[in-house]
Amino acid sequence: MSTPFASTAPYYARYRPPYPREFHTLLADRFALDGSQTVLDLGAGPGTLSLPLAPLADHVYAVDPEPAMLAEGARLAEERGFTNISWLRGDDTAVTRLCLPRIDLCVIGRAFHRMDRGRVPADLDEVLAPRGGVAVVTSLHRPGDPRPAWLTIVEEVRDRFTGPGARPADEGADWDDLVERLAKSPLSRVEIHRWDQPVRHTVDEVIGLQLSLPATSPAVLGERMTAFGTQLRRALLDHDPRGTYDRTLRIGAAVATRPRR
Repeated sequence: MSTPFASTAPYYARYRPPYPREFHTLLADRFALDGSQTVLDLGAGPGTLSLPLAPLADHVYAVDPEPAMLAEGARLAEERGFTNISWLRGDDTAVTRLCLPRIDLCVIGRAFHRMDRGRVPADLDEVLAPRGGVAVVTSLHRPGDPRPAWLTIVEEVRDRFTGPGARPADEGADWDDLVERLAKSPLSRVEIHRWDQPVRHTVDEVIGLQLSLPATSPAVLGERMTAFGTQLRRALLDHDPRGTYDRTLRIGAAVATRPRR
């Protein structure tokens, strides 16, 4: 059975902003990535983290419940010549049942806010190598944070098509709970890192980004997808005819390992 992300896969891969370069540098330094490690990308989507990590690892296991996401990731991996990524269907409940080798590093992106934050660290403790760890990275936007006016325009158009109840989940709302649960888990040595990531979108990128969200996916919009894109384009250009839209993403990463003995 497909998930709400099935029809979003190509838009997700193309239009979601990549994670900051500083995050990948942090992983390379913190886990001494030299091409010999085994990496698990849990909730991998189309390989947003798997693909950049492939050159730094011996093998990457990209796990996601949505076949369309895995297919898109495999397509991109082939396009880029990466042969060391295994695309596996599964979710956070399957960590201990995937028969994986010992994992040196598990990375989890924005999908973590849809996972069981109590169980996942305990399950990862069973599959991680002695010096292994997990790195969770997500956006930290919270209600009340300053936001550019063009995002309000996007919401107004989106609400006309889907209703206000269909707005995307706030991915940063669970950050404090995530950190607390990690600190109480077997992976209780937690380091917190934050970055500000400036992003500039074109009109096409803003529209594509909306189509990457379950609330405004092609499957949800159906025959209204063209009208949605047309109205959103018109509203954005009326707001700023230059056709570029800036924002700063607040990115947080929690790196959790076992306590030193």
